Amino acid sequence: MIESLQNEKIKYLNRLITDNRFRKKNGVFVVEGKQENSRALQFGFEPLEFFIAETIYDGEEISGKIHSISEKIYEKIAYRGTSEGIIGIYKIKEKTLKDFISDETSSIIILESVEKPGNLGAIMRSCEAFGIDAIIVTDAKVDFYNPNVIRSSVGCIFGMNFIQTSNEELYSYLKENDYQIFTTMMDSHSQPIYQRNFNSKSAVLFGTEHSGLSEFWVGKGENMLIPMSGTIDSLNLSNAVAITCYEIMKQKTK
Repeated sequence: MIESLQNEKIKYLNRLITDNRFRKKNGVFVVEGKQENSRALQFGFEPLEFFIAETIYDGEEISGKIHSISEKIYEKIAYRGTSEGIIGIYKIKEKTLKDFISDETSSIIILESVEKPGNLGAIMRSCEAFGIDAIIVTDAKVDFYNPNVIRSSVGCIFGMNFIQTSNEELYSYLKENDYQIFTTMMDSHSQPIYQRNFNSKSAVLFGTEHSGLSEFWVGKGENMLIPMSGTIDSLNLSNAVAITCYEIMKQKTK
């Protein structure tokens, strides 16, 4: 059993948890929690090794390379302290637009320059819950495999099509594949979300949390908005995406 924070494997794990560049360099990511590890395995992600505090962990039996660690060590390295008792290391999967096969009713959520891991994870959770076919991020400011993304998505990331690309490549893909493009820009031509038709191929674009979509997308789609009756003029990005995803699902299931 590993009982020291100075153990080389614990130092390596700690660095993976805290250092995005180190994770990318090694081509791996870290998953904490029973449900999250179960979903990673369910959707075919390749595990390399597990760190398990046997006095805490009460989940399904795990096979593979397992390191037994003390409860004290787990409390020090895990975000959720004494909960769950399992941390896994997995190989990263890279997906491109070529890997995504769309159909005639495909719905895509596009995020330009999303910055906050918690927002991205919450968005993945909403997209999975409401049947969105893919999440595409352009000009990414956050690592898809950031532990906060995995945690806030409750492992939904593993069952989603998630792709990183450029604005230019994405726009060409959307035009070539006959997607309706909906942008979330405020102007005099913006229509309420419920007046837009999401029953055919549709892609909805959202910009950054603080400045919205970039100039690149001006004039490239039909603008829409979420009607509000309060005194504020905007919603948190993850909330706006959740409302949109629900409207898409509602229209498709009428």
